[in-house]
Amino acid sequence: MNYIEFTYYIANDSIEKDILIARLAEIGFDSFIDTETGFQAYVSEKQYDENKTDEFNFEFLNNFKSAPEKKIIEDQNWNAEWEKNFEAVTIKKRCCIRAPFHEKPKNIEFDIIIEPKMSFGTAHHETTSMMIELLLEMDLKDKNVLDMGCGTGVLAILAEKLGAKNILAIDNDEWAYNNTIENIEKNNASNIEVLLGDAALLHDKKFYVIIANINRNILLADIKNYINCLKENGYLLMSGFYEKDLELIRKAAEKENLKLSNFISKNDWVACVFKKVT
Repeated sequence: MNYIEFTYYIANDSIEKDILIARLAEIGFDSFIDTETGFQAYVSEKQYDENKTDEFNFEFLNNFKSAPEKKIIEDQNWNAEWEKNFEAVTIKKRCCIRAPFHEKPKNIEFDIIIEPKMSFGTAHHETTSMMIELLLEMDLKDKNVLDMGCGTGVLAILAEKLGAKNILAIDNDEWAYNNTIENIEKNNASNIEVLLGDAALLHDKKFYVIIANINRNILLADIKNYINCLKENGYLLMSGFYEKDLELIRKAAEKENLKLSNFISKNDWVACVFKKVT
């Protein structure tokens, strides 16, 4: 499957860049690379909405030094492009996310190998790194876990390393689905099932912990599905939205008997933990 690349040249600081990225994520873009003059954004041809992208480019026209550049990225060209930009990431001095070509770190509790392809979830983005921080604080031993919108599968893999059992990873993007399977094999994970699809697959399933790092609109649309398959006193971790949207997410969760128990923010992105209460 081909991807579409947009190169944006912006003059604003990093927070403004994050605002632009957040808006692009809401219309289907799922991977981003920082550049010296701005950033590059990627969307699969299947998810690409030309009208919404044109509306975005017009709305933020004044933020760009020049018009964005668009080109098609063919499947077979992507690995080399990723490898040029991919660096290992260490979270809380406990968890390292690296590519196979990086040297194995010393004195790291959780070493996760991610093949650097198009899928979202390499821990470079604030939402993924914050979700990792929250998971590192949780007791997942022998708990069953759902990773919704799994991307690379990094959060599902970490959940297994933290002792979780019977983990289910779901993504509606075929590239992410295949990449998750590949990364599971690279990390010798044995308790993770991967499915291609969306929240419709959750019927009759129950989980103690649900991880959903997607975007605001999908979270709001699917939150009832998540809650219906969340065990009593279970936890729902959500990220992929901007700090200004936290109140909207909180209200939607509270309507379904969820209580906000923790949240963290970084560069105006938010990751939060809700507990299901009776």
